[in-house]
Amino acid sequence: MDIAWFFRERTRLIRFTYERAAKPFIEIKQQIEGGFPPFDDPPHSEDPEPPFMAEWSDAETAVVVLGRSCVSMLSASLKLYFDTWEKELGVQWENREKAKAWKTGFTDGYLSELCDALSIDPNDCPADLAVIEQVFLARNRDQHPESIHSMNVTHSSSDRTKHPSPFFISESERAMYVGGELGDISFMSPSVHVDAEMLHRAIAESENLVDWLEPQFFTLMYPSSGAPKA
Repeated sequence: MDIAWFFRERTRLIRFTYERAAKPFIEIKQQIEGGFPPFDDPPHSEDPEPPFMAEWSDAETAVVVLGRSCVSMLSASLKLYFDTWEKELGVQWENREKAKAWKTGFTDGYLSELCDALSIDPNDCPADLAVIEQVFLARNRDQHPESIHSMNVTHSSSDRTKHPSPFFISESERAMYVGGELGDISFMSPSVHVDAEMLHRAIAESENLVDWLEPQFFTLMYPSSGAPKA
């Protein structure tokens, strides 16, 4: 079974989903900002708030939620990739050791333990593992929101300690950082923000990891056959 092929089918669909689903929300924002129909004739109002602000805010929130959802899909796809290869290779974990490894983190925990068991050196991986690890962290925050009052999701304090300069963060909030720390608003946690560029980078790094692991897993599965041709 070509496990990497199935993984790439998933990443292809994630890209497709984001591009098609984000388009109408982005168009709404552009129409409002440019004063184009149907937002070219704002109703009279004494409110100092810009016209159609509620519609613009809803569109912006929808794009952000979509980005986080796609990162969650990517996280699930990576986990399925590893789970499938574990079954194929007959990897056996001691009691709850797999859960403990994941709790430590993807790079220093799960991946390190799995590669050690298979005699693979993760330090040779060409992918940016810090970005991939934050895919899993962002997924955890997205899937376990802490407040019903807002669709916004923030980075946890423990995630910020491990990654002082988060990958999934807006440029406006990144500008508040000085030397890797939030200056005089350190009590606040930045939002988990996923735009198109961040999503595509996260997918690309995940595909780099899979492309690096696949021939090694294949050789372990079929030692006399050699790695599959690219």
